[in-house]
Amino acid sequence: MSLIEPVKKTIKERFMSSPMKSTWYHVFFWLMVLFILVLTDRNQYAFHITFFKEIVNVVFFAIVVYFNLLFLIPQFLKEGKVLTYSVFLFFSVLLISPIKTLSLYILFQSFPIIQQRFIDNQGFIFLSSLFVAASSTIFQILNDWQKTDIENKELEYKTTQTELNFLKSQINPHFLFNTLNNVYALTLKKSDRAPETVLKLSEIMRYILYECNERKVPLKKEINYLKNYIELEKLRLSKSFDIKVNVEGDTDGKFISPLLLTPFLENAFKHGINQQLLDGYIHVTLIVNQENLQLTIENSKGSSGPTENPQKKSGGIGLANVERRLEILYPATHTLNTENKIDHYLIELTLKLDT
Repeated sequence: MSLIEPVKKTIKERFMSSPMKSTWYHVFFWLMVLFILVLTDRNQYAFHITFFKEIVNVVFFAIVVYFNLLFLIPQFLKEGKVLTYSVFLFFSVLLISPIKTLSLYILFQSFPIIQQRFIDNQGFIFLSSLFVAASSTIFQILNDWQKTDIENKELEYKTTQTELNFLKSQINPHFLFNTLNNVYALTLKKSDRAPETVLKLSEIMRYILYECNERKVPLKKEINYLKNYIELEKLRLSKSFDIKVNVEGDTDGKFISPLLLTPFLENAFKHGINQQLLDGYIHVTLIVNQENLQLTIENSKGSSGPTENPQKKSGGIGLANVERRLEILYPATHTLNTENKIDHYLIELTLKLDT
């Protein structure tokens, strides 16, 4: 009894904590097995004899399967004890086969010919039980593999979403910091353009707060946001700066990850229009061609002294974030090229849009 009780306890715990506790699912499965066995059992005996014989078969098949799934596999196979598992499985089937034969022998004690047939078919009874046990093992291995694969994909998705949310949370404060500085400068000057600036800022804030929570947003709204951003920046600049924006193509029915293009514009305004430049420029071209978006931004650069390194990327956390987001969201469907010269900076982005 000391050996049987732990086994019973383990099986009970495994059953109650496993997905197999859906009783009706299992009842339906074994009823289907019974139906198939009765249907395919070709012999000369009456239907009730075949029916009761297959009920015994199903009962012992179920015993083998659940003992294997709930005890042998968790205790040995999942612990990497393959040889021990195989030995226990073999001897479990070897032990249960004569018990099954004895049950059939007692059930059909009024039919000596049938009893003799069970005795003569000991090898088949053993092999059929072993086949059923091995099949349940294969099923469990495939089921565990599928479950692990799904869990890994869910974990990868959650990790990716967490990282994306973190990157977006860095983008928004970075943008707001620059914009509020612009508004503050206009209010100090008591400029008549301050109300227009506040209006543009409110439109931008509405887009960031209420429309950028989705994974994808309409491309048309993203472009409108970029135009508002550019107009907001232009309000604080003199007319000597050359800012050109050209948008071509049909944007209807196209979608893009929100706030993906903003850091490129931030970088252009940061380095292309500053106190070291009297006539700086920013040229923005956005072309939508079928399923692709092509963004080109070229901006002037002011010299910052002899230590300027042309190979060093302009920008900081903004560009680093957007490059990481591109790697996550468009891993094989985007190209990003940059050209960093002493007097100008150029980015060329191509990506496949969602439709």
